[in-house]
Amino acid sequence: MIRFTNASLQRGQKPLFADINLTIYHGQRCGITGANGTGKSSLFQLLLGGLAIDKGDMEVPAQAVIAHVAQETPGLAKPAIEYVIDGDQILRKAEAEIERLQQLPELSESQSHALANALAHFEEVDGYSAHSRAGKLLDGLGFSQVQMQHNVSEFSGGWRMRLNLAQALMCKSDILLLDEPTNHLDLEAVVWLEQWLGRYSNTLLLISHDRDFLNAVCNHVIHVSNLQLDMYKGNYDDFERMRAEKMEQHQAQYQKQQREISHLEQFITRFKAKASKAKQAQSRVKALEKMVKLTPLQQDSPFTFSFAEPERAGDPLVRLDDVQLGYGDTPLLTEINFSLRAGDRYGILGHNGSGKSTLVKHLASKLPALEGKVHQTDRLKLGYFAQHQLDELDVDASPLLIIQRLDKTATEQSIKNFLGGFNFKGDRVTEKVKIFSGGEKARLALAKIVYLKPNLLLLDEPTNHLDLQMRDALTLALQSFSGAIVVISHDRYLLRACCDEFLLVEDGAVTMYQGDLDDYRQTMLKSKSSAEKNNKDSSQSALATGNVKKEKRQLTAAQREQLKPYTQKLRALEKEMGKVTKQLGKINEQLTDVSLYEAESSSLLQELLTKQGALKKQLDSVETDWMSVSEQIEILQA
Repeated sequence: MIRFTNASLQRGQKPLFADINLTIYHGQRCGITGANGTGKSSLFQLLLGGLAIDKGDMEVPAQAVIAHVAQETPGLAKPAIEYVIDGDQILRKAEAEIERLQQLPELSESQSHALANALAHFEEVDGYSAHSRAGKLLDGLGFSQVQMQHNVSEFSGGWRMRLNLAQALMCKSDILLLDEPTNHLDLEAVVWLEQWLGRYSNTLLLISHDRDFLNAVCNHVIHVSNLQLDMYKGNYDDFERMRAEKMEQHQAQYQKQQREISHLEQFITRFKAKASKAKQAQSRVKALEKMVKLTPLQQDSPFTFSFAEPERAGDPLVRLDDVQLGYGDTPLLTEINFSLRAGDRYGILGHNGSGKSTLVKHLASKLPALEGKVHQTDRLKLGYFAQHQLDELDVDASPLLIIQRLDKTATEQSIKNFLGGFNFKGDRVTEKVKIFSGGEKARLALAKIVYLKPNLLLLDEPTNHLDLQMRDALTLALQSFSGAIVVISHDRYLLRACCDEFLLVEDGAVTMYQGDLDDYRQTMLKSKSSAEKNNKDSSQSALATGNVKKEKRQLTAAQREQLKPYTQKLRALEKEMGKVTKQLGKINEQLTDVSLYEAESSSLLQELLTKQGALKKQLDSVETDWMSVSEQIEILQA
C-alpha cells in the first residue's frame, strides 16, 4: 500500500502538490493522467526516492521492490537478452553467489551446503527459465531471435528504450512504474504490452496519453490537476464520464454561490449605512468573509487549431505504378500499385520493420523508387511529420522565427496569434527551441505543418510526446481536414477517429486491409498466441515419452484452474444479460401503448424512457465485460 497524507511538493518556485491525501492499494493498476508539467513524473521520483516531500507524510512498504524504466541506456558490449535478464536482480545475485562458490579450489562441508542452498534458491527464483522469460519479453516487444543476441551498443535510441522496458518487466516487482511506455512502440508491441500488463498482479502506476491503452490496462485513474491527485475507479472512459459529471456539479455550485455572493453584496451595499440595518449588514459581511470561495472551471485544453482549406489539386494527388522500394540494391516493398485522392484517409498497419515508414518516406519524396513509375499532381502540397521530425527543428531559433521563415509576409502579431493555438504564448514565443520539452517540440513541428496549408498529410507517429489535450486537438483538426491523410500511429483512438480505410504492409506487399482495428487486434493476438503455442509444442516434443502424458494432464489441469474464475465470471455476466434484457423487453412493450403519448401520461412516459436509457447503458456495459472475459478465455485456451 502506498499512502500520501497531507503531502506537499514544490520544485523551485513552482508548487506541484498541496496537501494531497491518497491511498493506492496492492493490486490496483492506476493510470496517471493530467496536462504536461502538472507533476506526474515528479510523483514517480518521489516513489523512487529521487525527491522528498516538503510537507506531510508518504508511506511506501519498506521491502517493496520497485521497477521502473531507465531513461538512459549505456552502450554496452552485452547481448540484449543478457541485459534484459539483469532486470531480475534477485536472480543475478543468486547467480553471482553460485559462481563465487564454484570458483573456490576446494569446498568445505559448510561451503558445500552453501552451494546446495544457492542452487536451490536459484531454482526457487526461476533461474532456469530466465532466458525463456527474457526471450518472450523481447519477442513481444518486436525483437527477432537474431536481434536478441546483438550487443546493446548496436541498437538505436528507440530500440534501447524497448530494452529498458523489457528489463523493467523482467524484474519481479511489487510496484511497477511506467512513464509513457508506448512512445517507442508500434501497434503490435502496444497490444502485446496491454496483454502483459493485464496479467500483472501487483501495483502498477502508468503515465500514458493513449486512451485505448489506459482503457485496456487500468482499473483506476489518478488525475493530476490543480495541485491535487484525485482517484477515480474504472478505466479512462469511466474517469472522463465521472469527471464530466463532477465538473458539471462544480459549475452549478459555483454559479449558485456567485448568485448568493451577489445577493449578500447588494444587501451590504444597500443597508450598511442605515443604523436600523447595520447589524444585519455586518452579519452578512462576516458570512461573506467565512464563505469558502469556489473557483470557476478552467479551460481544460489550451489548444485550438485547425487546418486551412487546402488548395484544389489534380486527381489523383499521387499514383504509384509497379513501384519497388528499398535501400541500396535491397528491395523491401515490391509491385506497389496505389493511388491517393483528395479526401482519402488511410491508416497504415503492419509489424515493425515491414516497411510502413519506408512507404511514407517515398510518398513524401524523401526516398526514391528502385523501380516503377510515380506520378504527382503539380499542385501537390505536402505536410510530412516524420518519426524524427523533432531532430530537424532549429534549436537555436524561436517558434516565432521558425514560422517567419515559412512566410516572410506575415506580421509578427498574426504569427503570435497562430502559435497561441498551440499554447506558445507570452515569452515562450521568442524563447529558443533548445530549452523546450519533447512535447513542446512536437507541438512546434505540427504547427509548421499546419501553417503550410497542405493538401496531403503524411504523419508517422505524430502523437509521440503529445499529452491527451494536444492529441484531442490534433484529432479534431484531422477530422475536419478536407485533404488526404496517410498516418502511421500506435494510437488507436486517433486511427479510429481519422481514418476511413487501412493499408496493410506485410511480406513485401502493400494491400487494402479488409477489416477494422478490432479485427486487426484479434489477428495479432491469434498470431502471437499461435507462435507461442508452436514454441510450447516444440518444447514438449523434446520431453521423454513417459513424461509427455503426465505433462499434458498437468497442463490441462492448470489451464482449467486458470480458466475457472473467467468461466464463473462469464456465467454471471450471461445471467445478468438475461435479466437486463428481460427488463428492457418489458419496458419496450409498455412503450408500445399509444395512451402513454397523451399529455396526461407525460410523467409516466418520461419515467419509462429514463428506465429504458439506463437499462440500455447497463446492457452495453455488461456486453462489453462479456466480450472482454470471452477474449481472455480465448487467449488462455489458445
